[in-house]
Formats: sequence, structure tokens, C-alpha cells
Amino acid sequence: MKIVVVGLGYLGATHAACMAELGHDVLGLETDVTRLEALRAGRVPFYEPELEVLLQSTLESGKLRVTQSYQEAADWGDAFFIAVGTPQRKGEYAADLRYVESVIEELVPLIQRDCVIFGKSTVPVGTCARLADRAAELAKDVVVEVAWNPEFLREGHAVQDTLRPDRLVLGTDAEGGLAVVYAQTIYKSLLESGIPFLVMDCASAELVKVAANAFLATKISFINAIAEVSEAAGADVNRIAEAIGYDERIGNKFLKAGIGFGGGCLPKDIRAFMARAGELGAAEALGFLREVDNINMRRRNRVVDIAKKSCRGSLLNKKIAVLGAAFKPNSDDVRDSPALNIAGQMQLQGSTVVVYDPKAMENSKRLFPTLEYASSVADACDNADLVMVLTEWGEFTEIDPIRLREVVREATVVDGRFCLDRDRWVSAGWTYHA
Repeated sequence: MKIVVVGLGYLGATHAACMAELGHDVLGLETDVTRLEALRAGRVPFYEPELEVLLQSTLESGKLRVTQSYQEAADWGDAFFIAVGTPQRKGEYAADLRYVESVIEELVPLIQRDCVIFGKSTVPVGTCARLADRAAELAKDVVVEVAWNPEFLREGHAVQDTLRPDRLVLGTDAEGGLAVVYAQTIYKSLLESGIPFLVMDCASAELVKVAANAFLATKISFINAIAEVSEAAGADVNRIAEAIGYDERIGNKFLKAGIGFGGGCLPKDIRAFMARAGELGAAEALGFLREVDNINMRRRNRVVDIAKKSCRGSLLNKKIAVLGAAFKPNSDDVRDSPALNIAGQMQLQGSTVVVYDPKAMENSKRLFPTLEYASSVADACDNADLVMVLTEWGEFTEIDPIRLREVVREATVVDGRFCLDRDRWVSAGWTYHA
């Protein structure tokens, strides 16, 4: 099938390359010239394991092409996927849908045959129905169905999550329409491998994604709330998480205490979910998510307090080595990064903060240009009064604490992610905080 993917950012580039890998002819549409030229040259302008190799192979085979022309895309495609961003509106909790809306405005008037537009971007419930009405107004003697096919990608695992998803969800309100048939054709090989395929109305499909993210965020903030109580009681939150994780009703995933969640999805999605619930008159139903968000932000402040106590009550004129800038390992995404937020807070309290991350350095510099940056763990920790591990990269968990002790001023470490071997660091002469 001829597939067009509109928007070649993190979601779109991954989806386009993976659909080409599944054997479809794919045209990626990207209006950002810099990003477009990088993709044409086989370069992914962000870090995601496996994606660049897949992009290069599908470009070389001819199964994937890229363009900046809406006209070319409209003339060529049978199925269209919207994969543009839905960031949080400035100064509000609600999602900014202008990029999604602009796709409908630009694309639909150019379409000359019946087709399906599948939304993949995360949107507030009700968006699909509204876009479908607008598409019907703009379509010229053709049927343009709008359906929703939400993504469930984890940064660092996006290629595998696309090629081997745990479920496929399709929302359509067009009874007897093309969306189900097209989706079954597009995902034929995945469905034949036994991947569950759930068809529902558009509103339910939109809510599946935000409900999943809200639940994951709640699990993280729940264990971090337990961590606060554990700290006050002298208990070990890691042992608590391990024990309750054996209950199959709870499970052990997303029960890792630490500095909380960040990135471009969970924070903005739970806030947009709360905002949309308020618009629908159901704000009280999601009131707990406000506390989920509050707990998450409070963890960042708590780590700064731990750092201050580790430096004898003051961060003034201290050199702090921050290991990690991305919001999670195997990613260069620094959107709403807890690590950088903490680094910025410590700098405001008078410390010199030197950051090192294996992949997120350039993005960090653009977002926090006033911080200092190092090219290695050793450079960041040189003569440091405190070392803080704030992203659980494998490179950091494998640090030799004996060798690192030789370069720091004070052998004190704050493990913000519970990713270090405490006994190993303590036996090497370090003061360990978590």
C-alpha cells in the first residue's frame, strides 16, 4: 500500500521507516528543510537505537522517500498518517493542536480519491470527530475518512515497539468505511503474528493512549510517594517495590523510585488529559492526576535538598558533576528532563554545575546554555565536590568508583535513580546518598 507519513519527527520518522520495512511504499512529508535534508542523507536528527540503520536501508531500497510537497503526497498516497507534535500550550495545561489541524487544512483539499487519514499523534478526546467534520467540509467530491491509530512507543525502544507492538488500536466512527480494511492491510504481517487488533470508536481510541500514560505516570508517582514515607520511617523503598511487584495485580514495572518522570509524553499528556476533562465537565474525576504531577515535581526539589545536605548545607561555590541530561537512557530527549531541571536549580543556588551525557549534550546546550558541559565522566567529575547520577545510562552504572575517587575533590555521590551498586561505592570510600 502507498503510505504517506506527515511529520518526520521522532514518531513520524520511526513509523515511516518501519512501515517501509514491513514492505509498504512510504512517502514521508516534512516541511522543516533542515530535518528533511538530514533524513534524505540517511541521518536521523535525534538519537534512537536502530532507527538510523533502518532509515538508511529503506531509503536505499527505494521503499521510503521523503518530500516537503503536500501536493506530491496527496497525489501519491492511499493512506495518510498524521505524526506531528502536540506540545503543551504555553502557560496552559491543554495540548496545542495547531500542527494536527494544519495537516487537515493543507492536505484534504488536494486529495482526489477516497482515502483514510490515520491520526497517530496523542490528542485530547474529541479531536478525531472534530477533524473528521472538517475533512468532510474540505473534501472535493471524495470520501476522506479520519480514524485514530494511537502509538505506544517507548523512547529507546521505538523500532521494536513499532515492528512488534503489544497491541494495535484503531478508532473509527465510519461504520462500514475503509479504515478497518486499510489498517488490516497495512498491519497484515503483524496481525498474522498474533498481535491483538482492537477496533473501537474514535473517542475510546483517543482515551486509550492518554489513559495508559496517566496510569504509568501514576505508578511512578505512587512509588515516589512511598519513597517519601520510607525515608521518614527509615525503610527501604526498593525492597518495598520488589515485594509489592510480585503481586500480579500490581506488577514490578514503573515501580522504580527516584527523581521522577520527564520527556515529551508523560508530563504534557497527563496535563492535557486534566485540561480536557475540565472542558468536558469531568475535572473531579482526574483530580488525582494533579497530585501525581505535584509528587513528580517535588522529587526534583527533594534531590536538590539531598545535594545541599551532602555539601554541608550550602551549594554556594561548590562544583557539582551531573551525570545524565536526557530524561531516560537510550535517548537524547531533554524535554522536561528531571536531570536538567535539577542541574538548573543547583546553579541558581550558586554552584558550578558540569553536565555530561552520552547522547544528549547538544540538546542540553540549546535548552540550558548557561550550564557547563564536559566530554566525559572524568572531565565532568574533575575536582568535583559532589557527583550526581541523574540518568541511568549503562556507562554510569559501570563506573569504577575507585578510579573516579582519584579525580574528585570530595568522594560523595547522589544516586538519583537507584542505579548504582551502593555497597561497591561505599567500600571504595564514597559517601553514598539516594
